[in-house]
Amino acid sequence: MNVEKIRDDFAYLDGKKVGKEVIYLDTGATSQKPSCVIEAVDNYYRYSNANPHRGAHFLSWKATEAYENTREVVRKFIGAKRASEIVFTRSTTESINLLAYSYGLSKLRSGDEILISILDHHANLVPWQMVAKKTGAKLVYAYLKDDYSLDYDDLRSKINEKTKIVSITGSSNVTGELIDSKLITKWAHEVGAISIVDGAQLIPHVKTDVVDIDCDFLAFSGHKMFSPMGIGVLYGKYELLKELEPFNLGGDMIEYVYEQESTYQDPPLKFEAGTPNVGGVIGIGAAIEYVEKIGMEEIFAYEHELTQYAYDLIKDIPNIKIFYPPKDKAGSVISFTFTDIHPHDIATILDSKGIAVRSGHHCAMPLHQYLGTSATARATFSIYNTKKEAEIFAKELKNVRKVMGL
Repeated sequence: MNVEKIRDDFAYLDGKKVGKEVIYLDTGATSQKPSCVIEAVDNYYRYSNANPHRGAHFLSWKATEAYENTREVVRKFIGAKRASEIVFTRSTTESINLLAYSYGLSKLRSGDEILISILDHHANLVPWQMVAKKTGAKLVYAYLKDDYSLDYDDLRSKINEKTKIVSITGSSNVTGELIDSKLITKWAHEVGAISIVDGAQLIPHVKTDVVDIDCDFLAFSGHKMFSPMGIGVLYGKYELLKELEPFNLGGDMIEYVYEQESTYQDPPLKFEAGTPNVGGVIGIGAAIEYVEKIGMEEIFAYEHELTQYAYDLIKDIPNIKIFYPPKDKAGSVISFTFTDIHPHDIATILDSKGIAVRSGHHCAMPLHQYLGTSATARATFSIYNTKKEAEIFAKELKNVRKVMGL
């Protein structure tokens, strides 16, 4: 993989135009965008801008074709059986909320159980809290082993005849652990529960096949995989999407509307009310073509090697605490803190050296409480990062202690 050639695709590396040289280690929050994605979105708004599905004129036809062609691009990318199993949303968060409202509220009853893990992002936690409170269901957590990896024995023991939903992250945004979604799905189906995979941190880094996993639903966002913000995907098995009530109501998702009642279109349009984010859809399509041209296996191998390299550079810094799973389960995330320096101070001092890392609870407050810390600093690595950048990061992280007088 020619990393220097890849770096030529990303304008943020132009320090003069940005205002400073930046080593961007915050891809876990949002990725930078390659020129081909920016150009694809720009070309849509310049030459194809119109509402899809609604118009009989040429530009509407062009917008509809681009929109629906991208649905097919996404289908192939995740291995779904049919394009009608691909619903465009605003984000992973909206995709999971759709399931919480359309599936959770209608299907669950008092005494039922929803199983998630302590690793899960608020987007795959808060909606299920709401469902549990409104239905009387119980929200159950699987916890971790001492090495910060998911305790599969604990998780398996909590799947029973009361379990109706198992919704687990495919990769943690804090520890970076890659989760065995296929195995968890198998366990869920053994008791008749549905399996939901939060793929926000998984899809941009690991080649994923939903048919192989056999999950019932999978959610992910485009902006973590080089596309614009404001576009997400919900994959769902068609027979399940067909029986769900829509989450949003309004134009384009209807079949017929009368004064007192309406009928709805079949999936996926049933879940895509209102004018869609066509520019975002075009962007995610271009982003998928970009990563497929590089190769998902190559992306994973490079990011995994780079992350391991950075981990080895920082693991022995005095007073550092790293929340990192065994290497064979690790992704492209390193979360850490010093026992005597707050993560916000770490991030601020690194920023003064042009290094962008995240600090805080990373929308995973229960996990941080479980780990016994209020916050961590987080470095996430992508295809535009280099070993040289990892070395500078490690050097300046050591210097943080000097700046703090330690």
